[in-house]
Amino acid sequence: MNILALDLGTSSVRGLVLDADAIPRPGALARRKVHLATGEDGTGTLDGRMYLACLAECLDELADAGHLRDIELVTACAQWHSVVPLDADGEPLGPVLTWMDTRPAPAAGAAGPADPDAFHQRTGAWWHRCYWSMRLPWLRERAATPVARFAGLAEYVLGVLLTEAPISISMASGTGLLDLRRLDWDAEACDLAGVRPGELPPLAPTGWRGRLRPEHARRWPQLAGARWTAPVGDGAASNVGSGCVDPSRAAVTVGTSAAVRLIQPVPAGAELPPLSDQLWRYRVDHEHVVTGTAYSSGGNLFAWAKRELRLPGGVELEAALSRVPTDGRVLADPRFGGDRPPGLAPAGSGELRGLSFGATAVDLLAGLMTGLCRLVAEDLTVLESGVVKPAEVVLGGGAMAASAWWREAFVAALAPRPVRHQRHPEIGATGAALVALGRVADGARVGGIGRTDEADAPNTVAGARPGCPSWSTGRSGR
Repeated sequence: MNILALDLGTSSVRGLVLDADAIPRPGALARRKVHLATGEDGTGTLDGRMYLACLAECLDELADAGHLRDIELVTACAQWHSVVPLDADGEPLGPVLTWMDTRPAPAAGAAGPADPDAFHQRTGAWWHRCYWSMRLPWLRERAATPVARFAGLAEYVLGVLLTEAPISISMASGTGLLDLRRLDWDAEACDLAGVRPGELPPLAPTGWRGRLRPEHARRWPQLAGARWTAPVGDGAASNVGSGCVDPSRAAVTVGTSAAVRLIQPVPAGAELPPLSDQLWRYRVDHEHVVTGTAYSSGGNLFAWAKRELRLPGGVELEAALSRVPTDGRVLADPRFGGDRPPGLAPAGSGELRGLSFGATAVDLLAGLMTGLCRLVAEDLTVLESGVVKPAEVVLGGGAMAASAWWREAFVAALAPRPVRHQRHPEIGATGAALVALGRVADGARVGGIGRTDEADAPNTVAGARPGCPSWSTGRSGR
């Protein structure tokens, strides 16, 4: 059996083919960059139709190369929190709001939850601009045409491709409208959002499987008989793909944005562990929750600095960074895109401090990178307070793969915890496939994890298999 895994990200959309053990097939990858529209007012949007066209191009490329043969299962990981208003025909009434958009605000005179702490414990979220409880009224007020219903980016895309596209428990938890214990829409959250159940996607039951619409099955006949699974939130999928599937390991993932997260087994209906007022909690699936905190800055910070400071690339940049201490010479607040919940700082809150005439462009980049390391270290301490023992940390994501210096800056900031690096470049797609296969626990044995100071650690793509652990023992050193 082959698995087609889709990664519906913020900066790109990707499709790749995995084998039955969720290991990528060599060369079977198609990727398209997508344009994220940003503005000084906090705008962070995507064009839904263009995004769908990019996904279709990926599928065409894989089909033309013969990579879609023997596909039996299609899985996906997708960005949490996105939302788009739709008309009665399912057409977008505007752009897709992503997690990066900080413009939504409560209407004048609007009141929040009756008991904010109980609301947070129940939904894992807050009444905050990142969640649908605040986003939907804001979008409805600005729509020139009456809104028939709302969907996330994943539900919009799959709604066009499939005969039906319910929202997964994982994606629903990222809306902030789901009761995480009952696994149903929360009445108070829906009231705050001003929506009726019919205006939200139906919740996907356990084991849901979808099929392509006939017109799309004709375009991609290799996928006509494939079963499509409900998407997994990108953060949850990245944890599983990083081998962080229980409280003994925390994942620090730095892609376009960044996050630190822990997974715990909590079946539907079971009592949820107490939740710190500084942390969010969502669902991986019907059996697991993921708890953590996220940041609007990550690889986008690195990309901004490289572009605007006209920094060199590749080996030359790493050589220049190697001459900067990992505790940095410049202090920085990396919140260029504002706060993720529960923070309320707007976009444009980034700062650089401690500048002198001796400061170089590389020093500024290093300051921004170490600034994020410090935020993660502080929040990991809060996250660990809810588990039995301090966690081992696994670094993952494209930005971590791109910079050995940044990995070592994390080692310094997170000391004395053991810190490792997942070199597998497609942790989200792999994790989503393992969730879809009902094999979350197998993530603990996924290959490609090595010490941060091992240049040639085994890599999953090169042939390590989930049943054959490939990480090293001992603490990572500098």
